[in-house]
Amino acid sequence: MKKENRFLMETKFKEIIGVIGAGTMGAGIAQVAAQSGHRVVLSDTNPQQLQFAQAQIEKSLGRLVEKGKITTEKSNEIVNNLNYTTQLSEHSEASLVIEAIVENLAIKHQVFQQLEQAVSPKCILASNTSSLSIASIGACLADPSRFLGIHFFNPATLMPLVEVIPGVATAVQHIEQIEQLITAWNKSVVVCKDTPGFIVNRVARPFYGEALRIYEEGMADFATIDWAMTHIGGFRMGPFTLMDFIGNDINYTVTETVFAAFYFDPRFKPSFTQKRHMEAGFLGKKTNRGFYNYADPSNIQAPTEDYELGKQIFERILVLLINEAADAVFMQVASAQAIDLAMTKGVNYPKGLLAWADELGSDWVLERLEMLFAEYGEDRYRPNPLLRKMARNQSKFIL
Repeated sequence: MKKENRFLMETKFKEIIGVIGAGTMGAGIAQVAAQSGHRVVLSDTNPQQLQFAQAQIEKSLGRLVEKGKITTEKSNEIVNNLNYTTQLSEHSEASLVIEAIVENLAIKHQVFQQLEQAVSPKCILASNTSSLSIASIGACLADPSRFLGIHFFNPATLMPLVEVIPGVATAVQHIEQIEQLITAWNKSVVVCKDTPGFIVNRVARPFYGEALRIYEEGMADFATIDWAMTHIGGFRMGPFTLMDFIGNDINYTVTETVFAAFYFDPRFKPSFTQKRHMEAGFLGKKTNRGFYNYADPSNIQAPTEDYELGKQIFERILVLLINEAADAVFMQVASAQAIDLAMTKGVNYPKGLLAWADELGSDWVLERLEMLFAEYGEDRYRPNPLLRKMARNQSKFIL
């Protein structure tokens, strides 16, 4: 047997991956691992959810066969790699178990305490959390050195980015192991500090928050702001379309969580407009009503295609995004290169924000932020010290 084939056989039959939670994210992660040749154990306390997840995975594989991306034989092989169970004890032979359940710290603690008793001492434990601290989740474990965050983006089968987040107790060798493993799954990996929102959910907050602020000031309506960001800024979706796609309940909760986690820093302040939409049950596409009425597309408003107005909107949101990216570098959340990779691969931004700053000039960005700060006198517009330094020295973020 050739060396490469032996490695594939060993990976397929010896590296068992566990996933806890058969919701959309858990099922997607399980499919990714199974497609990479691993035996996978997907667990959930709800048997009906497991059946639904199995049906969704097999439907997804069927579409790949129809598109000619995999053969029927390969699809059958992947299906056979997947095992479904309601018992945590079935993860006993796993070398890695990824939790993808509800964002509730108490429930996660309960699951991980039970899981730690079920797996081997060498098994690495991970959470797919997007909003809770890795240190706080891992604190319930007898051995937190084998615990870290592995944050996939939805849909996990399609989105190329994975954030790997070590906790303060995580052993270095486990970080390296996971980085190599996830890279082998054909994902783009960025390692980042355990801070609220990690990279993407932190840096992206102004995309939503400032768009909502612009609307609340009466500067433009939802459709016009979306038009400005897509037609002038080059983003694939405008902020209101994207919030409707994500779900206002989910997006608002992430904003509220990040805001509280940063000790109520005004940069992350939630919006009453989004809160009221959530309270009214206007959650977005999944309820046929969000910022737009999807039940009656004929009533969806047309944008005001005023280029000068659109340019003002786009530039205001962009400089706040760049400022947040600069702050993430300043606070050593990750490197400038990792942050740009995260934003292009994790949320499909047309350019890396820091490369964008280099292109426009840090002094250009700083000037617009200082104008906003002078106008409003609010800390949400305060320029980051690193951005000031880059403008002063005429330096570039991406060398």
